[in-house]
Amino acid sequence: MSIGATLAAARRRSGLTLGEVSERAGVTEPIIRGIEQDDYAACGGDSIARAHIRAIAGAVGEDPVPLMDEYDERWGSAEDGPADGGAVSSGMVTTLAETFPPDRPARTRERRRVRWSAALGVLVLAVLGFASYEFVAGVGRAHHTAAATTPRPTHVASHPATLPSVTPSAQVTSAQPSLSPTPSPTPVAARTLTPASVAAFGPAGTADGDNPQIAARALSGDPATPWTSQWYATSDLNGKGGTGLLLDLGRTVTITSVRLSLAGRPGADLQVRAGGSPVLSELRSVARSSGAGGTIRLSLSSPVQARYLLIWFTVLPPDASGTYQVNVYDITVRGQP
Repeated sequence: MSIGATLAAARRRSGLTLGEVSERAGVTEPIIRGIEQDDYAACGGDSIARAHIRAIAGAVGEDPVPLMDEYDERWGSAEDGPADGGAVSSGMVTTLAETFPPDRPARTRERRRVRWSAALGVLVLAVLGFASYEFVAGVGRAHHTAAATTPRPTHVASHPATLPSVTPSAQVTSAQPSLSPTPSPTPVAARTLTPASVAAFGPAGTADGDNPQIAARALSGDPATPWTSQWYATSDLNGKGGTGLLLDLGRTVTITSVRLSLAGRPGADLQVRAGGSPVLSELRSVARSSGAGGTIRLSLSSPVQARYLLIWFTVLPPDASGTYQVNVYDITVRGQP
């Protein structure tokens, strides 16, 4: 199985969407989609492609080491291929490979020397940055006054033997902001919020919701057993105004997105409304979708703090009987508790 197929299979086993993997790995959805198809053109280079593969593997729970080895092996094969795009016959390629076997190890050693040189350069820059900071800020010790007459960065660079005196943690702290190519992580990652309860909801509240006895099915995750609204002769619920499901999150939380799974035909118009009171007029609209069907994700333009979340349908899709009703089998709320 290829690298892309392995990562795609791991993502599906984890039940994650491309958007969720993108949030966890810090890699954009188009690049993830390309890598799952073994297309690395958008990565911009081998080092970035390796970093993306490692990050995606970590996000979907896959061991990155075999994937990195496979990438290096394929990259090495492409590097050693004929320069004329395939004009040399397969017999000639075999003869050359047998005649000059040391060629690839020599290139490997050359790449390793380049990597070690780059690593040494990073280490020297880290030491210079830390030494400059300590020299300018001072730490209150008396010998710093005497040391100020000799530029410490020049001294460290000309005498590599003094490098072990700088602690590894200090090197990483001083060099990380300017040398790390990876994007800054999100300060606090969103997580799935578990509702305390779910209830059918109508214009007058939970008193006139559709089929309240099966409202819990809206969280079952099983398309065969969804919560189903009553059927209506017209898509606008015979002028009723709307019907839906009210989620009580148990306390005030910060909501960033909602994922909704609908069974049946598409064509639903819906709103996501949020607030601190289970009253329709006090639940303001924070996201909406038209003609919805299947699984849809509604991202809020900005995080909202609320205890109650209402999935409010104003237009219902058609059913097989020529009437109109909606079926909901999964609602996932993400944010911060």
